[in-house]
This record gives sequence, C-alpha cells and structure tokens, in this order.
Amino acid sequence: MAKKVLIVGAGYAGIEAALTLNKKKKKDDIQITLVDKNPYHTLLTELHEVAGNRISEEGIRIPLNSIFKYTYVNVVMDEIKTFDFDNNRVSSEKTTYDYDYLVMAMGSSPNFFGVPGLKEHAFTLWSFDDAVRIREHIKKCFILAAQEKDATEKKRLLTFVVAGAGFTGVEMIGELGIWVKSLCKEHKIKREEVRLVIVDMLPRILNTLNEKNAAKAHRYLEKKLKVEVLTNTKITEATENSLIYEGGSIDTKTIIWAAGIKACNDADDCDLDRANGQRRVKVDEYCRTEHKNVYVVGDLGGLADENGRPYAAMVENAIQTAHGTAENILNDIRGKEQKKVTVKFHGTMVSVGNYFCVSEIMGKTLPVWLSIIMKFMVNIHYLWEITGFRGISKYLYHEVLERRQRKIFIEKHWSTRVQAWWLTPLRLFLGGMWLYEGIVKIIDGWFTSPKLAAFLGMASDAASSATSAAAYVTRIDETGIIKTGILNFFIGTETRLVEGMDISAQHFAKMEFFHFGDFSLVPWFLRNIVLANDGIAMFFQVMVVVLEVLVGLMLIGGAFTFIGSLISFGLMMMFMSSTGIYEKSWWMLFASIATMGGAGRAFGLDYYLIPYLNNVWESFWKNKKLRLFFRGSLDRFD
Repeated sequence: MAKKVLIVGAGYAGIEAALTLNKKKKKDDIQITLVDKNPYHTLLTELHEVAGNRISEEGIRIPLNSIFKYTYVNVVMDEIKTFDFDNNRVSSEKTTYDYDYLVMAMGSSPNFFGVPGLKEHAFTLWSFDDAVRIREHIKKCFILAAQEKDATEKKRLLTFVVAGAGFTGVEMIGELGIWVKSLCKEHKIKREEVRLVIVDMLPRILNTLNEKNAAKAHRYLEKKLKVEVLTNTKITEATENSLIYEGGSIDTKTIIWAAGIKACNDADDCDLDRANGQRRVKVDEYCRTEHKNVYVVGDLGGLADENGRPYAAMVENAIQTAHGTAENILNDIRGKEQKKVTVKFHGTMVSVGNYFCVSEIMGKTLPVWLSIIMKFMVNIHYLWEITGFRGISKYLYHEVLERRQRKIFIEKHWSTRVQAWWLTPLRLFLGGMWLYEGIVKIIDGWFTSPKLAAFLGMASDAASSATSAAAYVTRIDETGIIKTGILNFFIGTETRLVEGMDISAQHFAKMEFFHFGDFSLVPWFLRNIVLANDGIAMFFQVMVVVLEVLVGLMLIGGAFTFIGSLISFGLMMMFMSSTGIYEKSWWMLFASIATMGGAGRAFGLDYYLIPYLNNVWESFWKNKKLRLFFRGSLDRFD
C-alpha cells in the first residue's frame, strides 16, 4: 500500500521537499500531496521589488501547477485549519487529509513584539498580497498629496517609514529611494518634500553583515537615496497618523513593518513543543518533532546548530532542511537509519535599489557590481531547479526588459520590444543567401579539391586573373582606417584596371588583429595552421561549406535561430578578418545581429522547439528519467 506523504505549505521548503521526494523515490510506492492556500509559489526574497514597483507582481508569482508539471506530486489548493497528530490527519474547513508522513512547511509570520498599534496601522512585507498592497498604497499617497491643500496632511502623506533595518527593511527603503524620483516627476512634487526614514533599535543597519558592508549601505542610503537612518531608536507605538518612538515621533500615513518574524500563525494551535521566543517548533537533528512521522522544516522549524542556536530563518535553511527531511522520509520508508540534517550558509546579499548591492559570499566581500550579478545568479539558479528555461526567461523578462523603475539611457532603448514576426522576411532572406553561398561552393568543387588558398588569395602559384576581354590588375585604395595595433579596421576600394583604365570598383571592409610590423595574427594563422597542408586545408574548407549550408537551413527553418545567427555573425567576422567583405555583403553582418533577437519564434520551428526542449529538460530533472515524448511534451509556455 502506498505511503502517503503530506506537505503543508508551498514556500521554498515545501517546494524543495516535494521535488526531492519526487526525484528520489525511484520505485518506492509513495503518494506525494502538497497543500497550500494559494495556487502559486512566491519568491519572498523579491517582495520588495514589487512593493517598490521595480517589477510586476507576475515576476514573483510562479503557478504551482507549472512547478509540478511532469511530476507525481498532487497539488491541492486548500487551507489547513487543524492538526490531529495522534490520528495522522489534518483538516481544512471542508476536507480531511490522512497521512503516513507529514511535512509542516508553513513558514513564518511578522512578529510585532507586542508594540501597540502596529498590527492595526502598519503594513507588513511578508506575502504576495502585502507587496501589492504597499505598492498601491504608495501610489495613492502621491495622488492624494498632489491635490492636498493642507501642508501638515501633505507632509504626512509624503513621509514613508520602514521599521527594521535588517535585510527586508533595507531592501524595501532602497526600492522606495529609487521609485520616489519617478513618482515626484509624475505628480509634480519636489523630491525635497518627500521624507524617507528607516528606523531600528540596534546601533547599526544590517547587523548580521560586517561593519564595512553595513557602513557602505548606510552611506548609500543617506547620500544617494536621501534616506534618514535612525538607529538606537526603540519604537513604542503606532497610530493611524504617526510612529512613536522613545524620545519623539514621526507623522506619517505609511509604516512598513520589517523588524521581525516568528513561526507562522497557522501553526499557533498545533500541540507541539516550541524551541524559542519566535515560537518555532522544536525538532531533533533529523527535523522530527515528538511525533516521529511529523517533520517541520524551514522558518517554522527550530533546527539548531552544534551550539544549540536555531538556524537563521533564511532561504538556504528552508531548502536544506526540506531536502534533508525528504531524504529521511525515504530512509524511513526503506528501513534505513535517519541522517542528521545540517545547514550550511554560503552567504548573503542585500540589494539597495537596482544599482547597489552588498554581499558576503563564502567569507568574501564582493564589489558592488559583482554583488548585483550574484544576486541575479542566485535567483536564476533557484528558478532553473524548479522551472527550467521557462522560469529563467520569465525572470529576466521582468528584471531586464520590463523593469518599471527609472532606467538609464541605454536601458530605455534595449528594453523596447518588437514583434518577432517583423524579422521573419529578414531571417528567410539571410538564410537563403547562406544556403546559396554553400551550394555555389559545392558546385565549384569545394568538397573534392583544395580551393581555400585561392579563395584567401594565398595560393603560391596564383596566376593573374583575366576576363574575357583582357588581363586586369587590381589596385587597392584605403579610404578610411583605424589603427591600434591590437585591432585595425579599414575600409578600402578595390579597383580593377585594364590597360590603365578602370573597369570596376567596389568597397570592402577588413579587420586585422595584432598587426605589428611584418607580423599579422590572422594571415600567420591561415598560412601556418589552416593551409599547413592540403589535408588540413580541405578540412577547414569543408567546414566552411557545411556551416554555410547549416546556417542557411537553420535560419530558413527558424530552428535554433539564435545559434544560427551567432554562427552567421562568426562567419562574417572570419571573412572580414581574412579576405575582407565587400559592400554587397555588409548587410549580412547586421542581419545576423538582428535575427539573434528571437526571429525564429514567429513562423519558425523555434515556436515549438524551444518549449519542447524545456519540457524534456524539466521532466528529466524532476524525475531523473529521460523521456523524449510524453503527455504535455509539446505544450507551449508564454
């Protein structure tokens, strides 16, 4: 009889537990059910980007059916209300779920620490709905402020306070610091009228980072984003129109609470031992509670390190405890010993707006630009694990092309979109030209006899050229040149003369790499490597023809168009650095760049091929079984 594994919560921990069980169950007879009150998974680490209007809310919401496509995980949208551990069942208002193993992964909730008025008057940033609510509230504040006649009320509307200077608080105020510039311009409000404040009772912001990184972020907030940073400030009360702290108050309509978390409120009524003041559930080294078939992971679980301190409520803790728990459930089913679950943190990254980030990775402090890249790479890696190419493309679409905040000059241009079908005629024409070039070379005998030396103008016995009319000589005139030694570029005119008279002239472009004195890299390479002997020359000669034909077919068919366009660009650059390219072919270089932008997605095989490959990859990654055709393998994603 199948063992029933029930997972409650579809956060980072719940997703990891379900995917790990599905991937590693092999021949075990297991029914995996994941229950969550929402039909989507939220990228909680990116909530501030939605609250600060950097990206659309769709950029942080991933449908659960999309994540668990091609798996054996049964996804149920429901809200669990009661837990009956003695009888191995949990219940919602309408349904009861039996289990053999239960994984509680409900995460955490904001902790108000008993401060009066916070729950009633402060915004929290701990869910998808929270982020959207904050964003819309800030928009409304600016709309009302633009029409407000009372100076006191207007000041209150334009004062935004973030309480808590940890990761969430600093990231939130950083997004606001960028966004308010656009809001001020849109509503004709002076930036000096807007007040941004971050408050914390600790002596410095980002207390878990080293002092150098914290100081860098502090300076950026104050000097670049004009944020008031109030440390050593204890909040005592919140009202509808103010935040009160020891020694003063701030009149405001906006308080965003980011100063602490505790175990999820949904677990408050559970009859389980608690580990600490954050109400996290006490577990053993295997993530088990006092009920040996009940495991608690992520922010809800109180797994402790060797010193007895619970691991920090961070994404790495959620993923690693969930992974270890899934393996222990399988070990128990297979009659094996439980394995101790340990958590290893690799680092932290804190973004302060879109253009500044501090990080500590593996004990190293990275520069700002690399920290920004690492932030992107961490999210890309996670999305690759759960959604493959599809999740990454959606993430980059929102973060790069559809980012809503103020963009620098270049970003405004590269984020402008164009319908892919406009590129279809260009793609077909470019592909047709490459196919024509390849066929001509085949007809000329490039597969049977050496032609490359003559083609490159390096044949040792090259005879003077002739036309049907008379012998001609060639004169090269340079009309424009840029010389750096490392890279030389020039445009010239090739003129053919018969008996001293011009009969034709055409412009060409050529590049030289590392040309010093009598040495030029490309000619040296061609003479000593490519044309070393007839056998090697024939190999490269055949490769040129094959690539031309292949690129032609790829572009005509619209299959792997980006790769085909990249090869096309490479071939043009190769010709430009060897023989030079003539003006009638210049367009092919620029067409190769244009068709890299998804030209095969419209009226091309890429419309079907790219989704198919993603589906095959997802199925393989999530099940560790390679299947080329299965139900849903040809499904498209948009």
